[in-house]
Amino acid sequence: MEQKEELLAKMYYRMNQARFFEEKVSWFNSKGKINGSVHLAIGQEASSVASCLALDEKDFITMTHRCHAQAIGQGMDVKKMMAELLGKETGYCQGKGGSLHLSNMADHNVGSNDVPGMGYNLACGIALAQMLQKTGNIVLCFGGDGSTNEGDFHEALNLASVKQLPVIFFIENNYYSVSTAIEDHMKVESITDRAAAYEIPAVSIDGNDALEVYDATQKAAEFVRSGEGPMLIESCTYRMCGHDSSDLQLYRSKEEMEEWSQYDPIANLKNQLKEDQLMTDEVLRQLEENAKRSVNEAADFAENAPEPSLEAVLDSVYA
Repeated sequence: MEQKEELLAKMYYRMNQARFFEEKVSWFNSKGKINGSVHLAIGQEASSVASCLALDEKDFITMTHRCHAQAIGQGMDVKKMMAELLGKETGYCQGKGGSLHLSNMADHNVGSNDVPGMGYNLACGIALAQMLQKTGNIVLCFGGDGSTNEGDFHEALNLASVKQLPVIFFIENNYYSVSTAIEDHMKVESITDRAAAYEIPAVSIDGNDALEVYDATQKAAEFVRSGEGPMLIESCTYRMCGHDSSDLQLYRSKEEMEEWSQYDPIANLKNQLKEDQLMTDEVLRQLEENAKRSVNEAADFAENAPEPSLEAVLDSVYA
């Protein structure tokens, strides 16, 4: 088992890596170097990263359209990720998938989806395959609060419950479905209430507390791996950026955003590590510098990478 100090260092490093990565992606996008819009998860790093670190190496994940921190949490190579976003041949999908279809099946990352809720039934299919093949692997299925209004969510929970599938439905509740506040699109007080209809155990956690996210996901992983069936985690967090690159964020106040900025998950983890005397300022600073360096190297790699050839335009196209 990974030592506690090593795990915490990896957690802090990857959370910083995710933040720096998305800041660099935002800059690339502002310069017109990324086609289409991008969906950032700045402010949700604890939720996305710490949950993935609680998995075993051979477990699967399915991601949402807000996927960069999730992918980094699982350990995907930021060089190949950045190359993919810039549409380069050296990207994970040879530059054809981009942010909204980022995947890496070799490491059991089934990928992101541009349609909210598309990952739920996909996760059930993978979980069913693991159960039938008796691999012992489980699936961590990411979703957003808005996608729990989709039919796919309810169909998947029903199927997972009936078949007792080894899947964790991990809902990142950032309180907005694009620009619609959660109280305007959902009647129940908590997303965990929706799991009760399918007799699926569920917990609601502070998604900005990386240690709480890790502990909750680890317990859920043990539960579903033991054959007890699925579980749902509502991770309450907040995106400190727009829904996408075109979002002017006119639907929420500056006061609200300033208040949530006090709960920045990276600053929160840093304070916890210092207060518990688990890491020194020097160690934390070095982890931050290493994370930033890795992203700068990824940016250089991606900018200098070759474009896909015209002859390869139909490679890996199945429909």
